[in-house]
Amino acid sequence: MSEKTKRNKIGILGGNFNPVHFTHLMMADQAAQRLNLDKVWLMPEALPPHVDEKKTISAEHRVNMLELAIADNPRLALELGEVERGGKSYTYDTMKLLTQDYPDTDFYFIIGGDMVEYLPKWYKIEALLDLVQFVAVQRPASPIESPYPVQWLDLPLSSVSSTSLRKMFKEGIEPAYLMPQKVIDYIQKNKLYLEG
Repeated sequence: MSEKTKRNKIGILGGNFNPVHFTHLMMADQAAQRLNLDKVWLMPEALPPHVDEKKTISAEHRVNMLELAIADNPRLALELGEVERGGKSYTYDTMKLLTQDYPDTDFYFIIGGDMVEYLPKWYKIEALLDLVQFVAVQRPASPIESPYPVQWLDLPLSSVSSTSLRKMFKEGIEPAYLMPQKVIDYIQKNKLYLEG
């Protein structure tokens, strides 16, 4: 295969990242290594597309925290298209734009194993399958059957969640060893998550 025909392999991990923590980072990094991806792009959403709209802090703070979290990892990068466009973003719309912008790239869309059963409800899922390969990160439970082609990754996931971390900050507890220290410092300096 000549150098010209080599396609890039990019993983995408989307989410609210409110705040980012070590499970997000580990999933992205392990997917990059195990699937031999060139990079994994962390893609914060402007607003969640789901009906149960979660309250979230400003995209600016979430992006700043992501930048601090991935600064030392050459395997990870940011994709800010959804934040820059603002409003609700559907994965299909975003991936259509990215595949147009990067025609020489194969995209691997990383989701938590618990999301697999919801794939049939995703906006334009059939068309989306032409644009991406889904990679599901398995929690210790057995893989969920899916009518769609999903590549499973078995990773040692912790049960830490952004919700539990926000609660800790509100209660004045520092979540050391659950997220990068630089992100903890940023949250404390900017007095984030004190209400809610």
